[in-house]
Amino acid sequence: MSRIPLATYRLQLHADFGFDDAASIADYLEDLGISHAYSSPYLQAAPGSKHGYDVVDQHRVNEELGGPDAHNRFSQRLGECHLGQVLDIVPNHMAISGRRNRYWWDVLENGPSSRYACYFDIDWNPYEEKLRNKLLVPILGDHYGRVVAHKEVAVHRNGGNFLIKYFDHELPAAPKSLPLIITPAAHEAGSDQLAFLADSLNNLPAPSDTEPASLVQRHRDKAMIESLMVRLFNEVPFIGQTVDKVIEEINNDVDRLDEFLEHQNFRLALWKTSEQDLGYRRFFDVNTLVGLRVEDQNVFADTHALVLNWLREGVLDGIRVDHPDGLRDPREYFQRLRAEAPEVWILGEKILEPGEKLRAEWPIDGTTGYDYLNLAGGLLVDAGNEPAITKFYAAFTGQPTDYAAVCRDKKHRVLRDLLGSDVNRLTNLFTEICEEHRDRRDYTRHDAARAIREVVASFPVYRTYVVPERNEITDDDVHYVNEAIELSKKNRPEVDPELYDFFADLLLLRVRGPKESEFVMRFQQFSGPAMAKGVEDTVFYDFNRLVSLNEVGGDPGVFGVLPADFHKSNLERQKTHPRSMLASSTHDTKRSEDVRARISVLSEIPEKWKAAAERWSASNQKFKRGEYPDRNTEYLLYQTMLGAWPIGTDRLLPYMEKACREAKQQTNWLAPNQEFESAVKSFVEAIYKDREFLADFESFLKELIVPGRVNALSQTLLKLTSPGIPDIYQGTELWDLSLVDPDNRRPVDYALRRRLLTELEHLNIQEIMDRSDEGLPKLWTIRQGLRARRKYQAAFGDSGEYIPLSASGPKRDHALAFLRGGRVLVIVPRLPMKLAGDWADTTLEVPAGDWKNVLSGTAVKGGRVAVGNLLSAFPVALLVKS
Repeated sequence: MSRIPLATYRLQLHADFGFDDAASIADYLEDLGISHAYSSPYLQAAPGSKHGYDVVDQHRVNEELGGPDAHNRFSQRLGECHLGQVLDIVPNHMAISGRRNRYWWDVLENGPSSRYACYFDIDWNPYEEKLRNKLLVPILGDHYGRVVAHKEVAVHRNGGNFLIKYFDHELPAAPKSLPLIITPAAHEAGSDQLAFLADSLNNLPAPSDTEPASLVQRHRDKAMIESLMVRLFNEVPFIGQTVDKVIEEINNDVDRLDEFLEHQNFRLALWKTSEQDLGYRRFFDVNTLVGLRVEDQNVFADTHALVLNWLREGVLDGIRVDHPDGLRDPREYFQRLRAEAPEVWILGEKILEPGEKLRAEWPIDGTTGYDYLNLAGGLLVDAGNEPAITKFYAAFTGQPTDYAAVCRDKKHRVLRDLLGSDVNRLTNLFTEICEEHRDRRDYTRHDAARAIREVVASFPVYRTYVVPERNEITDDDVHYVNEAIELSKKNRPEVDPELYDFFADLLLLRVRGPKESEFVMRFQQFSGPAMAKGVEDTVFYDFNRLVSLNEVGGDPGVFGVLPADFHKSNLERQKTHPRSMLASSTHDTKRSEDVRARISVLSEIPEKWKAAAERWSASNQKFKRGEYPDRNTEYLLYQTMLGAWPIGTDRLLPYMEKACREAKQQTNWLAPNQEFESAVKSFVEAIYKDREFLADFESFLKELIVPGRVNALSQTLLKLTSPGIPDIYQGTELWDLSLVDPDNRRPVDYALRRRLLTELEHLNIQEIMDRSDEGLPKLWTIRQGLRARRKYQAAFGDSGEYIPLSASGPKRDHALAFLRGGRVLVIVPRLPMKLAGDWADTTLEVPAGDWKNVLSGTAVKGGRVAVGNLLSAFPVALLVKS
């Protein structure tokens, strides 16, 4: 069995759908035509994880999924069904989850002296003295002093372990703090043994002593002290009781408790302090996901040992690398992976902005397919109607339509509200660099912070990949930096332009030095999170012109994709990354492929859409509470309902709450606007009870159903046949009208899908079309498309030729066609609402030979063929040469 997939099927594993559940559908996936199961992360994650990206232990299989025994059964069953396996891995970060993450627990306990301090991207020497050699732990619900005064924090003993507890949170006490307990207990008990233990704790290596040998010895000494302590407490209960008495005294004395807490390697703080003072790199703005330093060879080897073993043993055939842009040096990371696993399929979750290319020097097979997703989806949008849709959106909502300006504004907001601590860390370093250059020393921290925020807000891509230590910089890096600098000067002219020039000199290696190099690397790790939080998790929820375009890696400011651009991209992919993944729905998409396909139909009928939305808004005005919900939220609501209908309020209300909070216009996650959110909930519930509105709504929707399904089939067949490896997200082999997570992680009815797949064997094409409401046309397209991929592997392989074909005639722009390897011909319609099924005299030149349409079952002779005939029995056509 080849280690390179023909097609993958994404499975979201969690406690309610574990390894045994996944194993039970292996034969179904084989019958569907899948070659590899593609699993969400399944190393040990935090308790109750629904996604697996919050890993706490890279050396264990997740027990909630069934543990190692169930994993073995899953892997064995896949093999029995001739299926390979691809795994999603998470090298960028780990979850902070109490003692479950033993690395982080040790760092909390021992600070810089921990053997694992080098595992995490922690700034132990920050600008503020109070945080030096300490970790900020922002978990308190009130100010520290009040929490301590109210006795909400307390010291506890568990055998020889001493803990600090705050409600459900547990933290380890630092060895250096224990003499504050042990010494008075020794005096009171008259115990020389306790006094010896206290002296031993005082003599452990200091936090600044971080030589490897010293760290190992410190760990051994501490373990010995703990062992002696446990034995002493067990053999002489009176001593343990005396220690507990001292602990009780400390807990009841605010000053002694404060002193004890100040001796820890962490600083307890109000939760809001993380906005400005957090001293470690996170995954985006999630405080509980701490950045790993996999650039350290030892950290890489330790955290990847189990996965690499699976790759060597053939348990895994491929890996998907989550968020490589968070890594300090993605190229070096991928080189290490490739050296360890030279034959496997490696993908990087690299989000490419429009026009950006995957780095050729990365030794990977491609991306996870968001670039393709937006390319194919853009074909379904009528670019010619952009002015009409834009004008109506602006008039209806009052929202700005300059997409680039909206992105810059929202990135500034998240830099201020969510990523302030990251900005401050960069500012501290930038200020230190300026201080060491006499021509720049008079720039203040305020100047530096403004410049950093503006350049990040103006950055056109996730990041650059400059590596000072290798003198590595590309023309693309130079282009993106210069573009950001010029935009920054234009947008913030009040900032000294020479400061921006100095900024560019740093990023482009024209000014060198150790601190300068560190600044470059940190900046590159930070610009991506700002893009993700500012654009994908904010702009994509409030720039609602046509929300089918608001997808990861997309540019909603670009209204549609022309066939020529689609072909150009396919040709480039076939040449450079023919094994890249092709996606249409993922666990991270804002809307499923079929929701987007239906919403895109609105681009073909701007006047009808305008009339309907205005009519509904006028009718539903009576359900508003003052100005709530605002017009932009209402505009999003109607598009969402059209795309996902039928959808109950049990799904729509949670979605609207999430969408509104992500938009950060009227409410947000940090400070929910209860008045607004209550009004939105009331509005939705009211319109669902309004029979007149629903009748009008469903009448309008009815016109979108068929063209929406045609779009969905076009999108599906293109994914199955374009250069690359198609992925099917769980459940989407039938019509899937899911929204963003957690809606797209609802249970999948595999019994239904298994039954329908079996029934397909006995149905003719008309019977399949008659059962369109059940999703049979999509299931049929996938089944037949995957069988063609397997039978004609050379045509779809690395060297399989891709030849664009052009139709002739009055409706030629509605047809998209191409030839693969001279043996497979694909033709799909686009903009079906405007086409209205009338191809007139449009024809396509089919290469000479005898062909069979494996979707309709009809035979086709080479020559000029009427497109209407090719698509008369089934909406899309897949011809194979006999």
